[in-house]
Amino acid sequence: MTNSLDSADMAACHALLKGGSRTFHAASKVLPRRVSDPAIALYAFCRLADDAVDLGDERMTAVERLKERLDRAYGGQPMDFAGDRAFADVVARFSIPREIPEALLEGLAWDAEGRRYETLPELFAYAARVAGTVGAMMTLVMGQRTPEIVARACDLGVAMQLTNIARDVGEDARAGRLYLPLAWLRDAGIDPEAWLARPEFTGEISAIVQRLLDTADALYGRATLGIRNLPRTCRPGIYAARALYAEIGRELERGGLDSVSRRAVVSTDRKLKVLLRTLLLFRTEWAPARKLAPMAQLDETRFLIEAVAMTPLRHHTPEVKSKPIEDRVVWVIDLFARLEQRDRLQRAASVR
Repeated sequence: MTNSLDSADMAACHALLKGGSRTFHAASKVLPRRVSDPAIALYAFCRLADDAVDLGDERMTAVERLKERLDRAYGGQPMDFAGDRAFADVVARFSIPREIPEALLEGLAWDAEGRRYETLPELFAYAARVAGTVGAMMTLVMGQRTPEIVARACDLGVAMQLTNIARDVGEDARAGRLYLPLAWLRDAGIDPEAWLARPEFTGEISAIVQRLLDTADALYGRATLGIRNLPRTCRPGIYAARALYAEIGRELERGGLDSVSRRAVVSTDRKLKVLLRTLLLFRTEWAPARKLAPMAQLDETRFLIEAVAMTPLRHHTPEVKSKPIEDRVVWVIDLFARLEQRDRLQRAASVR
């Protein structure tokens, strides 16, 4: 097993993330290279899978094709795509249970069939598949397999997905998708089908969005306990991703919780402030890693945690020395500063 991923394949994965997920790509720069490369390879495969289902005309057919790609990746004969080759290398190197990416594809199949969710636990089950799986795989590439830490990583993934849903209520509705718990809508006096036919922002929708954000915030809080027990070089990057995502909720609140007629976007300036807080927090408040006491798990993520527990690590990946944490965080802060300057210049040019 080699110690680094194919450079051409990794370049293709990086390019995909730069174009489709600037926040994740920037946050990944805070991680040590030994973690960021496999993390980006995993994310690239997940992103390609999501796009294949979400953007294609034959969505269920796309899911079946993805299952074939997964079969080949786990069989050591990935399809001739950069993302597939890098993904196959990562799942073998870090002994990622097949049940985890299979659950991701199951979640994508639920999307393809337009499934809706009556209750919050049903929504948790969906979020566990499309996002908790990513959190679990990220934890494994950081060398952490204990059930308590994997559970907190699943919490983080679910929280991020709930944030996405809260942010995209109007955009999803106009595409015929509805992820808000149907029981919450009915309890608020809203008929889901009638609202979906004519989506509009109301006080009742505002309260539902806030309830979803409150649920996400509780999970972000639990996830933070797990982040404290990650390898020291990984904590700032994961906390940065957590903080940047949670900030979407704060932006929603600043906008009156209206995610029907507008889409909350965290400005580059605000991202910069969040990352500065991450650096200051790490320097002043992060306690050394300690044993994480068992605590509640979401029932809906338990199968992911158990799959990891039943899959021992087959390969040892040696520790690679990396840049000081402060250097990496400062690099990302500088990146956001340059992006903000570029955005200002473009706005000024458009005014002229």
